[in-house]
Amino acid sequence: MESSGITGGAGAPQRQDYAASVQRETKSVYEMMRDAKEQAEARRDQLKLPKNARYGDAPMMAYAKLARARTPGEITAASGYARRKIVQLQSALRSDPDNKERIQAAIRQLQKAVRRAGKKQRDVQGEKLAESRRKKALEEKNRRKAAQLRQELTRTRALRSIRESGYIREAEMDNRTQEHLSAARLELRTQLQELTASTAGVSAAAAAHQYAAAQAVTAAEAPAAPEAGAGLDMLA
Repeated sequence: MESSGITGGAGAPQRQDYAASVQRETKSVYEMMRDAKEQAEARRDQLKLPKNARYGDAPMMAYAKLARARTPGEITAASGYARRKIVQLQSALRSDPDNKERIQAAIRQLQKAVRRAGKKQRDVQGEKLAESRRKKALEEKNRRKAAQLRQELTRTRALRSIRESGYIREAEMDNRTQEHLSAARLELRTQLQELTASTAGVSAAAAAHQYAAAQAVTAAEAPAAPEAGAGLDMLA
C-alpha cells in the first residue's frame, strides 16, 4: 500500500509536466492556424474583384444597342461598339489574369454580338425590299398582295424582336453564371493558399506530433464516460 502511494506521488509531477508540454504544443498549433487564417484573409481581400471590373456589362450593353437599332447605320454603330469592347477586353486579359475566364466569356458574347449584328443587317435589308414590294403592290392596286406582304413583314419583325430579347437574356444568364464561377474559383484559390500557409515550413513528423498533442489535450479535457451499469440503472 505504501509503495503504491509513493509511485502515485512520483507520477503526478510527470503527468503535470506532460500536460504542460501538450498545452504548449497545442498553443503553437492554434497560433499557427490563427496566423495562417489571417494571412489567407489578407490574400482574399487582395483577390477580390475590383468594383469597376464588371466585364459582363459590355455584352449586355452591346445587345441592348443592337436591339434598339432600326437603321443600317445604327446596326453598324452597335457592331462597332462590340468590336471596340473586344479590343479592350483582350487588353484586360494581360492586365487582369485573375479574371481570365470572365473576360474570355465576355469576349465570346461580344463576338456573337458582332455576328448577330451582321445577320440583323441582312434581315433589315430584306425587310426594306419587302416594304418596297408592298408599296409597289399598293400602287398597282393589288391590295391582296400588299396585305400579304404587310403580314409577312409584321411576323418577321416580331420574330426578330423576340430573338433579340433572347440575346439579352442569354447575356444576363451568362454573366450570372460567370459571377458564380468566379466566386467558386476565388474560394478554391483561397482554400489552397490557406492549406499551403498552414503547412509551410512544417515537416510531416512535426505536423503529426502537433496533431497528436492536440488530440491528447482534447481527450484529457473530455468528461469521463459513465460505467456500463450506471447507464442500465438509469434506463430501468
